[in-house]
Amino acid sequence: MNYKELVFTIVSDQDYHQDLLIAALGDIGFDTFEETDFGFKAYIPSDKLNENEIKETLSPYHDQFSFSYEVNLIPQKNWNQVWESNFEPIQIKDQVYVRANFHQPKPSFKHEIVIDPKMAFGTGHHQTTAMIMEYLLEIDLNNKSVLDMGCGTGILAILASKLGAKELVAIDNDQICYESTLENTVLNHIKNIEALCGSKEAIPNTLYDVILANINRNILIDQMENYAKALKSDGEIFFSGFYQSPDLEIIETAASKFGLKYISHKKKDLWVAAKFIK
Repeated sequence: MNYKELVFTIVSDQDYHQDLLIAALGDIGFDTFEETDFGFKAYIPSDKLNENEIKETLSPYHDQFSFSYEVNLIPQKNWNQVWESNFEPIQIKDQVYVRANFHQPKPSFKHEIVIDPKMAFGTGHHQTTAMIMEYLLEIDLNNKSVLDMGCGTGILAILASKLGAKELVAIDNDQICYESTLENTVLNHIKNIEALCGSKEAIPNTLYDVILANINRNILIDQMENYAKALKSDGEIFFSGFYQSPDLEIIETAASKFGLKYISHKKKDLWVAAKFIK
């Protein structure tokens, strides 16, 4: 599969302007983003690129700040090189070290996760992934069952497994993400994660102690009823992939309709992760 790359140049002294564009592009199918010195790059499968839709989506922001972009074709064969040249290890709360398979290990960390960087979202670099990982470090996952929706690379399910979860299902509707999750579970010697390719219809007919859903606001709202049905009473669910305002209030309202009670949230830049209990 070939990808199209949009290279954005932003003229603004406000960091959140870039986040506004990234969120808008994420809602219309862009699945990977990479920061640059002057803005960012956004990627979408070539067959999903709709230039009229992009122009319409970004039009409101031209009145707020100055930006421009150019479109490039990125052959599939070059993608791994792009990722490898930009993937740097990260640390989560001094407890988790996330690295690529070409980085040296750091045994001093309690938990180490190896991610083979491909097109799948979820290397821990994005604020939303990092915040969910922080939440996982704060709760008791021992012998818990976990559902990871929009799993990307599988990084959240992998961390949950390392933290003691006994049964895990990781679901993504992107074939590349599904394959990436399979590969990364092997890299991390994880044997209790079942990866599935699909969306809400792929959720098994079972109940989970913990659900992770790091996607975007619109999909979270669309799938909220499915999450509530799949969560045990008193179970915990963690949402991310949206902004504090106005998204958090919208998510809270949608969740309350299905018996999910807001408990707390984390914020990094403009992004939010929130904890709810059934």
